Amino acid sequence: MFTVVDHPVLTVWTDRLRSTGTGTEEFRRLLGQIGQLLVGPATSELPTTLATIETPLAKTTGRQLQGGTPVVVSVLRAGNGLLDGVLQVLSDADVGFIGLVRDHETFEAGEYLLQLPTLAGRHVLVVDPMLATGNSAVAALGRVATEHPASVTLMCVVAAPEGVEHVATQHPEVRIVAAALDEGLNELGYIMPGLGDAGDRLYGTS
Repeated sequence: MFTVVDHPVLTVWTDRLRSTGTGTEEFRRLLGQIGQLLVGPATSELPTTLATIETPLAKTTGRQLQGGTPVVVSVLRAGNGLLDGVLQVLSDADVGFIGLVRDHETFEAGEYLLQLPTLAGRHVLVVDPMLATGNSAVAALGRVATEHPASVTLMCVVAAPEGVEHVATQHPEVRIVAAALDEGLNELGYIMPGLGDAGDRLYGTS
């Protein structure tokens, strides 16, 4: 399932991310804030269980997350920009990292780092700002799937239709949540209009 979050503040912040007038400091701050806003929709379908809680006045029945706080997996390096915001909300989450680099000729993703906590039977939130060709997402999700999680959600800022289709075909069990769905990819595999290279803009590299 693919969901574009309809929220005016989220839309404005995403458009500011796109602008060439947005420098590294503001880009970093905005990406973290977008991460905070996207956490709600991205975790809205997590199962809960009933639990007894005691307020200062009485005992009552409340809810807690079934299976605990989701594990957050950042797709390096741009995923760390969202991760900072996500952890402001899910502050007790375990965190994993998958390092991927894209071949600019084949658009395939090569793995250079894998550090994951226990995922078996747990809910997992994979964060990566850009869903372009979908090759990096498919590679990351494939790695996560081998650990047999209870559920997986992919959270991104900007998505291309090609990437959404690719992920949905390869991993139909994965829920995708994005702030925006753009027009498509150019001949170099970049999202149009997009926001450029999120990793470069996040860290001031080129």
